Amino acid sequence: MREVHLIGGTRPEAVKLAPVAIAMREAGLLQPVLLASGQHPTMVTQALAAFGLEPDITLEVERSTGTQAELLTAMVRELDELWSVRTPAAVIVQGDTTTSLAGALAAFWRRIPVVHLEAGLRSGDLDSPFPEEANRRLVAQVASLHLAPTPLAAMNLLDEKIAHTDVLITGNTVVDATLAMAGRKLPFENAALQRRAFNESRLVLVTAHRRESWGEPLDRILAAVKELIERYDDIEVVLPSHPNPAVRAQVDAALAGVERVTITDPLPYPDLSRLLSEAYLVLTDSGGIQEEAPSFGVPALVLRDVTERVESLTAGCAKLVGSDTARIVEEASALLDSRVRRDAMTAGGNPYGDGLAARRTAQATAALLGLAPAPEAMPVSQNVVTSGALA
Repeated sequence: MREVHLIGGTRPEAVKLAPVAIAMREAGLLQPVLLASGQHPTMVTQALAAFGLEPDITLEVERSTGTQAELLTAMVRELDELWSVRTPAAVIVQGDTTTSLAGALAAFWRRIPVVHLEAGLRSGDLDSPFPEEANRRLVAQVASLHLAPTPLAAMNLLDEKIAHTDVLITGNTVVDATLAMAGRKLPFENAALQRRAFNESRLVLVTAHRRESWGEPLDRILAAVKELIERYDDIEVVLPSHPNPAVRAQVDAALAGVERVTITDPLPYPDLSRLLSEAYLVLTDSGGIQEEAPSFGVPALVLRDVTERVESLTAGCAKLVGSDTARIVEEASALLDSRVRRDAMTAGGNPYGDGLAARRTAQATAALLGLAPAPEAMPVSQNVVTSGALA
């Protein structure tokens, strides 16, 4: 069978590509090759392992300065060398990371069709998120097939003059991944979580990983968490910290030793999925968690001033609160005080998918290569957001 290389360099990419690799193997039309770009190789390997997968190829990328330019240059060079001797029929890149941009450019220059998974997300602001907003716009310029997670994402692409025949609404494969993982009901791998019993308390999951959250914004977020713990004696907070030593020190200084707060290292994906499935509320700056939480009926308060996941806001399952301490406490308290208000936020379901995105992706890639008929797009009725023109 002809090979399709699925390239990922970060844990979220690996999580979202894993269901696609599995769906391709089940379809039997193409041979998926999981390619770890070398951006975060250990995290990619760990994330894939949760799905019973491992990288077929891992690039050796040397880094000394840690700059985006160094990383992009090194990955493009390694990918070009690989694809000069092992040329795939197509390359799938996911999202908006430096790995996605490197994979798209290297494939385009080799005239290998590029399939962009999770295409069409836009914040409209090149500075936020930085550099992701620019990365995904650049990938769109060289992709042959744009797999949009929602109708709104598809409309963004059409507004940028992408041919409608090259755009397909698939849903987001992270929904496939998190539903499959949470459905296993595995015990926690993290020892601290395994020792805690959340069944008698309301679980609040907090993540603040983005660079724009570091420093003073994170201090304000942590202050809000501490105030909520003092105000509600029936909540437990779990906060997986960013591995950056300075960030971890900042988190520990604010919350280490605080009763009913569990600070962990970055969690294995099965642990994170289980926490999401059991949470009462999520405070997050993560785009992925905004997409996953509605599948479990969990509302998200988004610790950012801008989000490209506009569908969450329109559907009502997420709300922008920024990093202001008083605003976070006010909005979280409203949901902690009223179960009815909390449940109403996610009553419309998940606007990001129905759990079949990976199958559509596998079939669409095969169709691009002339091996299968094109799949039907995800029914717009699955989405609260219809954007009018696609309804």
